[in-house]
Amino acid sequence: MGFVIRRIAARVVCFDPDGRILLIRSSDPADRSKPAWWELPGGGIDGGETAEHAIARELAEEAGVRDPVIGPCVWTQHAQFTFAGWDFDQHERIHVATCDGDTTGTLHLEAFEALAFEESRWWDPEEFLAETGPTVPPRLREFLPAIIAGDRPDPPIDITPL
Repeated sequence: MGFVIRRIAARVVCFDPDGRILLIRSSDPADRSKPAWWELPGGGIDGGETAEHAIARELAEEAGVRDPVIGPCVWTQHAQFTFAGWDFDQHERIHVATCDGDTTGTLHLEAFEALAFEESRWWDPEEFLAETGPTVPPRLREFLPAIIAGDRPDPPIDITPL
């Protein structure tokens, strides 16, 4: 491993009024041999930003969501991964949010995101939990049912892969 991008990031479990969850289908533009995955929206926290501000920004940039209501941080995760040829060492805060379900805002994707993002989709929770493909975070399906049921752990649960 050469140069490593070390950063703090935020992701979000975002629900619409029907209780569906927003996920983005992605693939690695530098390594198409990796299977595509479904991921929670999110990304790096910019200097001077709070996790909540970063989540609102990322929801707008990645999915066209405007005016989300950002709730508490429910999970944390330490993730090490390679994406688009770059190595990342990332500490994540994962919050819960709600929004009106409108994803028609203008997207503002970074170059690698534009190459990686295949679609965004509102998932019925039961339908998503029945799927078996890869997810980011990797343990999403393990911990998501409690969040769907309304649990908001305090302090947040560490869901770093074992």
